[in-house]
Amino acid sequence: MPNSEAKYAAFRPQRILLVKLRHHGDMVLTTPVINRLREHYPDAEIDVLLYKETRPILSEHPALSYIHVIDRTWKKQGVRYQLQQEYQLLKAVRERHYDLVINLADQWRSALISRFSGAKVRLGFDYKKRRSAFWRAGHTQLVTTENHSLLHTVEQNMSILSPLGISTDNAVTSMHYSESDKSFCQQLLLKNQVSGEYIVIQPTSRWTFKCWDDDKFANVIDGLAETGLTIVMTSGPDKKELNMVRKIQDLTHNPQVISVAGQLSLTQLAAMIDGAKLFIGVDSAPMHMAAALNTPCVALFGPTKMQHWRPWGNNNTTIWAGDYAPLPAPDSIDTKTQQRYLHAIPVSDVIDAARSYLHD
Repeated sequence: MPNSEAKYAAFRPQRILLVKLRHHGDMVLTTPVINRLREHYPDAEIDVLLYKETRPILSEHPALSYIHVIDRTWKKQGVRYQLQQEYQLLKAVRERHYDLVINLADQWRSALISRFSGAKVRLGFDYKKRRSAFWRAGHTQLVTTENHSLLHTVEQNMSILSPLGISTDNAVTSMHYSESDKSFCQQLLLKNQVSGEYIVIQPTSRWTFKCWDDDKFANVIDGLAETGLTIVMTSGPDKKELNMVRKIQDLTHNPQVISVAGQLSLTQLAAMIDGAKLFIGVDSAPMHMAAALNTPCVALFGPTKMQHWRPWGNNNTTIWAGDYAPLPAPDSIDTKTQQRYLHAIPVSDVIDAARSYLHD
């Protein structure tokens, strides 16, 4: 877009707002946009608007000045309360006097927030499902999504920068945590008598259909006993996830296994993964965190669009259940199902992938 690039050549925004309203993993995959904006506009203040529960993913990012949040529990407290909160949010956004809004979200409210920000330049995506005067009015320029089906989510996100003449190549994800997160993990490891190198295994996802069999994870843990490395098992605080970790632990014969499942915040989990020799897990936010921290990662995938969601970077191996048996189409999955679609992945292939990193 040469005309567009020329148009923004002298553009030097002082304040930038990035909008993304999605899940934890998606927030990790917005970090390349933040990192590139920081490189290109080193003096600008960069703010983010996100869902409250995903805030920890970006809370320690050094490039960010302020984080606006939308709390999805507002609506549970009645229409009046929700409207008050939405109004306060619009007011807070407007008071920041943004020069540039980059809207990576696809919700109608994101177009409204973009429009009311008062920013001179407001970039959004030309989503097919959002082709309307309202969506157009929210943005000063819409970026094509025609080739998005062929791109990784990182590449999709980065494409929004092209009208500004900012390079979208060599995108790098990042995950940040504090010194106190690091020392908390060190204390926890010491408490569990872990002093040497360790492997983090997070077998859980909030979606059961993305999970592997408990006994197979247990077999992998047993197969890694010969490495002499402690296995540190992690999960979210959800009861279902805690039960899964407990069951896997009960099935293992490897004496060097500890569980810190449900005991870590997201930034503490990042510190734990960053200190690990290897991460093994399923398609989940911690997997994206491991890739962003450049911790060697073995990721197990089922009927997910791997093109979009595989771990980003070069220090990982993706093992896809579809290489071993037929899988249903990702869009046909009932996400509430208790069925696990990774069943066909053989234990030996996961152990081999893990060993390939441990022997380097």
